This record gives sequence, structure tokens and C-alpha cells, in this order.
Amino acid sequence: MRLHAVCKMTVQAAEDCPLVAMMRPRSGEAQWMVSEIYELRPWVPTTEYMDPYGNLCQRFTVPKGEMRIEVSMVMETEDVIAVEPSAGLVPVESLPSDVLIYLLQSRYCPSDKMEDKAREIAGDATPGYAQVEAVRAWIHDNLEYKYGVSDGSTDALDSLALGAGVCRDFAHIGCAICRALHIPARMVVGYLHELDPMDMHAWFEAFVGGRWYTFDATQSQPRGGRIVVGYGRDAADVAFLSNYGPLEMGEMKVEVSRLG
Repeated sequence: MRLHAVCKMTVQAAEDCPLVAMMRPRSGEAQWMVSEIYELRPWVPTTEYMDPYGNLCQRFTVPKGEMRIEVSMVMETEDVIAVEPSAGLVPVESLPSDVLIYLLQSRYCPSDKMEDKAREIAGDATPGYAQVEAVRAWIHDNLEYKYGVSDGSTDALDSLALGAGVCRDFAHIGCAICRALHIPARMVVGYLHELDPMDMHAWFEAFVGGRWYTFDATQSQPRGGRIVVGYGRDAADVAFLSNYGPLEMGEMKVEVSRLG
């Protein structure tokens, strides 16, 4: 599937504001960058580096006043996501070393406090993919997708108590519960074709059967047409903009369309 994704936003700085952006996807096994435009108006000197999770990050300073940021890309991505109900739990001692970090509790995923809830939700599902799918289905069926009930400080336990949230909250719960079950899980941010309402999106992946599988608790069925921008332990690792000074977000518009 060839997708064209566009993200346009404006930011307003009361004074020069150092910023790290995570707006560029990179090519990999499940997606390929065909073309890309990345514009800053006004243009400022910019450098790029790769963070510890393999994400491309852009570092620049927003000058005093308004800046427009626009990223446009054409990506080849998977029409459908892999589904493997028989994929089993990988024992911790057999996990690749670079996967172990996704077993740890993190700021928004306090998995060390959630083992009892995790066992309750997973029920008698077979350890591995079946457990993760049980978790995804439970979140989808038991939490309300609702704006305005969570904020930048809301973690997975808070979202469970609220019984509602948005995609990032659903992803945090999925990651935290999986980790409590000794299943590595990571948060993913990016774009989803035909997401309604259209916006930047978040979901989670779990490492079972020797590889990562995609799970999205906001959707009733597995769906392809995803462009991954970043991976991390939780939202703190995958912020699209991390500002180090006063900065106000203005308008933001996201579009994803299928080509051909």
C-alpha cells in the first residue's frame, strides 16, 4: 500500500526556544520511504541524530515568533498486519538483549504495580500472542475513547481508573499490562490510513514468538496502512515535539491518503 501522509502545524515562541522534533519516519522491514519533504518556515539551522530507540530526531531552535512546520511523505507500507495467534511467550532468559528494556516499568507504564490486574485481564489465555490479544480486546471493550479526560500526566493506572482516554492512553495500558505478564511491549506513534477522526496516532507492539506484532486497542479488527514514526517505552520517549522553553501549539492538520 502506497500512502501519502502530511502533517502541518504552527508553533509560537515568546523567545528563542530549543526544540527536538520527531517527525521523520525511516525505512525498515515493514515500510519504505519513497519520497519526503520537510519544511521549516522560517528556515533555521537543523541537525539530525538517532536516539537510543532508533528514531530519527531533528534538533533546532524555534526563533521568537511563529514557525510553520510541514512534513510530507510517500511511504510503501503493509496492507495488512501480521497476525499469529499461536506465537508463544519468549522466556525472559531467551529474549534478545535489546528487547529487555521493554520489560521495565516506565513513567506512564507502571507495570510493577499492575500484575494482579494483568492476570485478571489475560485470564486463561495461552501465554504469548493470545494473552496480548486478550489484553487488546479488553481495553477496546471496556474503555471509552474520549477526549479531554486525560492529560500529559495521566499514566496507565490513571486511565484504568478513569475508564476512558485516547489512543496514547490505550497504548500505555496495553504496554503496562503486557510487561506485567513478562511480555516486552513498546509504544508506537505514527499515522493510520482512514483513522477517524484523523490525527497522529498511537498503538503498541508486543514481542512474542521471536518478533514484534502490532496491536491497536482503538480498533475492532487488525488493520494495516500504518506509517511508523517512532518507538519508545511510553509517550515520554516518542513526543513529536520536545520544547525546552515556552512554546505554544497553534493549528495542526493531519492527512493520510492512499495513492493508486
